[in-house]
Amino acid sequence: MPELSRFYGIIIVMHFDEHHPPHFHARYGSASIAIEIKTLRVLDGHLPPRALGLTVEWAALHQQELLRAWDLAQSNQHPQKIPPLP
Repeated sequence: MPELSRFYGIIIVMHFDEHHPPHFHARYGSASIAIEIKTLRVLDGHLPPRALGLTVEWAALHQQELLRAWDLAQSNQHPQKIPPLP
């Protein structure tokens, strides 16, 4: 499970050989969530509102990088790190 980014206590990861649709996981404390990359809709889980907002903001800025990371992870290759929110 490669870590793609980390910012404001939020950890973004992507699992190898994961099910569709393309998505990533975010953890904040004990809360976790799965977010679809193309639509930025929540697939599963829950984050506090502020952490969710920051996660979606970050994902909107990095959708193309997330899709490339998804393709690599599906091939069991480590994706590159993605810059955090400033």
